[in-house]
Amino acid sequence: MLSQENSLVLVIDIQEKLVNALEKDTIVSKASKIINAAKILDIPVLYTEQYPKGLGHTVEELCHSERGEESNVIFEKTYFNALLEDGFLEKIKSYGKKQIVIMGIETHICVYQTASALVENGFEVYAIKDACASREKYEFKQGIEAMKQNGVKISCVEIALFEWLKGAKHPKFKEVQALIK
Repeated sequence: MLSQENSLVLVIDIQEKLVNALEKDTIVSKASKIINAAKILDIPVLYTEQYPKGLGHTVEELCHSERGEESNVIFEKTYFNALLEDGFLEKIKSYGKKQIVIMGIETHICVYQTASALVENGFEVYAIKDACASREKYEFKQGIEAMKQNGVKISCVEIALFEWLKGAKHPKFKEVQALIK
């Protein structure tokens, strides 16, 4: 199970043009819940942006938590597997966390390749299925299945939040619970 102390959140390419290519905008609201909970619980959040010059930057709603402006760590990339970018794996290792909570766009490309590479590098990887998206349903399903076959644990927003909290006596319970009401 996820632990607050051992987690890092990795947001893959939830960028303007990619979000606009999707049928629904639910990924932004789901990702926002994870990001805001992580910030409430002092869990680090790292963002990647695939070629931002062409695809735009991370959508505005995800760059600001409900707790105010943050200094976000954004890693620009051109590889689909973010670990192929110079310094990215070192950046992740620098946090000293063994559990990576991953979500983003496109499930079957960048999320899948990065998640699989993280597993190969010894991390426990949790893909937040309801905060992942692809333009096509078939490719989304295939990306989830491929991650599962590579040892990625498939989870969802509420499972992750309540695993981090462990119980209703957690000092931040009400604050996190308010994100999903």
